Amino acid sequence: MEKFAFIIHPLQARRDVARKYPIARFVPEPALEWYMKRHGPILAAHITGIRSITGAEAEGWFIGCPLTPRLFLSMPLDEVYARLEACGHMAEELGAGIVGLGAFTSVVGDGGITLAKRLSIPVTTGNSYTVATAIQGTREAARLMGISVPEATVAVVGATGSIGATCAEIMAREAREVVLVGRNEAKLQALQSRLRSTSPQATIASSTSIAEGLRDAAIVITVSSAVEAIIQPEHIRKGAVVCDVARPRDVSVAVAAKRRDVLVIEGGVVRVPGDMRCLKPGSAELFSFGFPPGTAYACMSETMALALERRYESFTLGKEVSVAQVDEISDICRRHGFTLAGFRSFERAISEEEIRRIQAAAHQTTS
Repeated sequence: MEKFAFIIHPLQARRDVARKYPIARFVPEPALEWYMKRHGPILAAHITGIRSITGAEAEGWFIGCPLTPRLFLSMPLDEVYARLEACGHMAEELGAGIVGLGAFTSVVGDGGITLAKRLSIPVTTGNSYTVATAIQGTREAARLMGISVPEATVAVVGATGSIGATCAEIMAREAREVVLVGRNEAKLQALQSRLRSTSPQATIASSTSIAEGLRDAAIVITVSSAVEAIIQPEHIRKGAVVCDVARPRDVSVAVAAKRRDVLVIEGGVVRVPGDMRCLKPGSAELFSFGFPPGTAYACMSETMALALERRYESFTLGKEVSVAQVDEISDICRRHGFTLAGFRSFERAISEEEIRRIQAAAHQTTS
């Protein structure tokens, strides 16, 4: 039996803490965050039932780091590292052979490099498989919406980050035009220059403006590390596909209410092989992190797949993700039976019928 651990944290204090402690629903968020800053790591769930199509099996644990995105970004970095190190030591004590980093635990600092040096087990951010599933999901969503990727303009928001840069590099090999959107002009220019040399057949543009960068984009992949939503209803072209990989999400919930003519999907939703169950420690009660049973984020799935493969190594570390890493983890996950689990939009499943309604609304508003 292979063993892994994965560090999670609340994206919203009241909602997510209440998944484990229901009384948190009645506590003001500032009070919850005050308490969380003074609390150590939490054993949130025991994960069983993971079985590869090769026959290999794995079990694992979700370890909760009680910090919200706002706390991750406002606390001193050394203090954040200490919190993550404590979570890593809990993983070691549980017998995990590898530990994965979820959401902001892989964003802050140096992307797990410092943490890996402080632990006796390897660390992975899961970003390689996050890229793989984002691209796979985007291609499929575009097909369902009648968008031809080779003829499309693709915008990548957060393009200068580790996930964004690799998404842009892969899409530049397929799309007619790629628009890089980010805050740092110098980094955008450097990436633009690199992609122009590696993908000369595509037009590569850049912008520091969300509105300008998304204006003509039929496909948007958004992977920023913003704390609040940065893409609003007026930013998105009619009939577009938006793949929101970021956690917390980049796309405002107002888009769901006001833009019935665009398809927004969450990147990185994966069906885990076997009969995965997440149980609260010492209980038969299920632990929910917001996904349907048997599914997981891509970053979680990368950690599980590496354990099943017995690749106990720091596979994805730092701020860079290479295309070669994306290809390799895709092969590993495919070999063990990890698959794309349909589409989710704003934390709920989205059916093919709903996609057809969105496509029809797009045609109506553009006619």
